[in-house]
Amino acid sequence: MEKKDILKIVDHTLLAQTAGWTEIRQILDDGIKYGTASACIPAAYVKQAADYVAGRLPICTVIGFPNGYSTTAVKVFETKDAVANGAQEIDMVINIGYLKDRRYQEVEDEIRQVREACAGKILKVIIETCLLTEEEKMKMCEIVTKAGAEYIKTSTGFSTAGATFADVKLMRAHVGKEVKIKAAGGISSFEDAEEFMRLGADRLGTSRLVKIMKNADSSSSL
Repeated sequence: MEKKDILKIVDHTLLAQTAGWTEIRQILDDGIKYGTASACIPAAYVKQAADYVAGRLPICTVIGFPNGYSTTAVKVFETKDAVANGAQEIDMVINIGYLKDRRYQEVEDEIRQVREACAGKILKVIIETCLLTEEEKMKMCEIVTKAGAEYIKTSTGFSTAGATFADVKLMRAHVGKEVKIKAAGGISSFEDAEEFMRLGADRLGTSRLVKIMKNADSSSSL
């Protein structure tokens, strides 16, 4: 597979706490140059970023990030604010404690409310697979499907581990056919990216693939 085709499904991501506008603007410029699916950035910079790209690149941001234990009302407010500021894609973190308490209906209701707040924009539901049992992962596939979100997503990249091949394979087997899969966290090579895609990932969250391309471009210009 051509590298440019893999980059088309990458959410070029910068969510470090120390990220300022200079670094975020570089992410946006690189996303435009390399044709990524979106740039995923902190919510505080969404309006500035949306104004800067002027429609050349979809802006994605995160909600309830990275721990997921904000109240539903807070997540809904965050989502409405992000959409009003120009976000076209929303990646929300579930309430993992509620899942472990088996409060499944509340987890589903929260996703539904955030989806409504998205006002037709794409919603990706982060379940933080590294903190879940196999049973919990399968249950979240069921809940995300019932709640009507567009994507289920493996990881924040801020916990104990990121995406694994096994988790993407499990998701593909248990999520509804209409739900897409985003693998995120620790994707560091085009070879791994291609394998995630083969197993069923429709979107990849990473910054490393664009860095690889930039390094290759720099080397070829020497």
